[in-house]
Amino acid sequence: MSGRAQLMWDEAVTGYDFGPDHPMDPVRLDLTRRLVDAFGLDRDVEVVAAKAAGESTLRLVHREDYVEAVKAASEDPGAADQSYGLGTLDDPAFARMHEVSALIAGQSVGAAEAVWRGDALHAVNFAGGLHHAMPGGASGFCIYNDASLAIARLLELGASRVAYVDVDVHHGDGVQAAFWEDPRVLTISLHEHPRTLFPQTGWPEETGAGSAEGSAVNVALPAGTGDAGWLRAFHAVVPELIADFRPDVLVTQHGADTHFEDPLAHLAVSLDAQRAVQVACHELAHSYAGGRWIALGGGGYAVVDVVPRSWTHLVGIAAGREIEPEAMIPEGWRQDVFARTRQLAPARMTDGRWPVSYAEWDAGYDPADRLDQAVLATRRAVFPLRGLLA
Repeated sequence: MSGRAQLMWDEAVTGYDFGPDHPMDPVRLDLTRRLVDAFGLDRDVEVVAAKAAGESTLRLVHREDYVEAVKAASEDPGAADQSYGLGTLDDPAFARMHEVSALIAGQSVGAAEAVWRGDALHAVNFAGGLHHAMPGGASGFCIYNDASLAIARLLELGASRVAYVDVDVHHGDGVQAAFWEDPRVLTISLHEHPRTLFPQTGWPEETGAGSAEGSAVNVALPAGTGDAGWLRAFHAVVPELIADFRPDVLVTQHGADTHFEDPLAHLAVSLDAQRAVQVACHELAHSYAGGRWIALGGGGYAVVDVVPRSWTHLVGIAAGREIEPEAMIPEGWRQDVFARTRQLAPARMTDGRWPVSYAEWDAGYDPADRLDQAVLATRRAVFPLRGLLA
């Protein structure tokens, strides 16, 4: 085991571009990569450009007819088959869509291979985390489900247990669906309640099927949940399940759209709380997965103020060189942001809420509190299925 972290990056992933009016602006990837470089993190990670996922790899999760539909839409975007979710408002077709989507997937699969082989202890693909794509269709800005493909590759390589923790504001429905009946994969998703946000799934009663009952975990958070509630929910559910499951590898998805500035959702989480969860996931990997950690990006549509800072913190944590929240952002990056976007960039790597605090679950709960009701619903639905006390 080299112990060195890998950052999966190929500049061509910025070609994942649904057009100028779409909220998933690829500038968020470019600005993140530039901020990572501005902080000198390239000295602490091995930057690797993995090959695109080939068709046999894509078919570990996706149906052959869907892959063919994506390829056809890439050749002729105007003729995209909407029955596969392509050419829609959420997922407009664009030239070379198959190639760039497969490239993003390849970075996550490459991360899985590197961590499993021991070439790296941690690997980050912040262009990944496209967790809504289904075996037979695009959904929610996601063409190929790189997170599911990375997990499937780990299983193919011999992993017996893989845990997936998703803290994007949207439910990780595609990953849950891919492993709904597979007890080797524990999927945990913390997300805004499906009553108020796409994709309207991720209810606590969704717990898996067959021999995998209890392997899908969903914490549906009330709209408006802020730092203290978000961290309370995470720590009330995730560590105990990971400690019980003891995965060979931990895969985490760090969508930055839980942030209070995000335009597409309704949680009120700060950058500082996002960083706290990133640190917690790193610690869980070391405590229960032999340190093997694959960290992915995801959603996030405050593309200047939030996404680059959040994912640069993630890279720093994986690299073993955490960036202090109070750190000033290099002026060169801020000037570059203004030149590219005509937006003023933030000055520091914090929202001013560090250190974040929350009430531990073991100290007691309030049955009348909406956040505590959400946590209770999840614990009661899943914990007994896994032989744990709710």
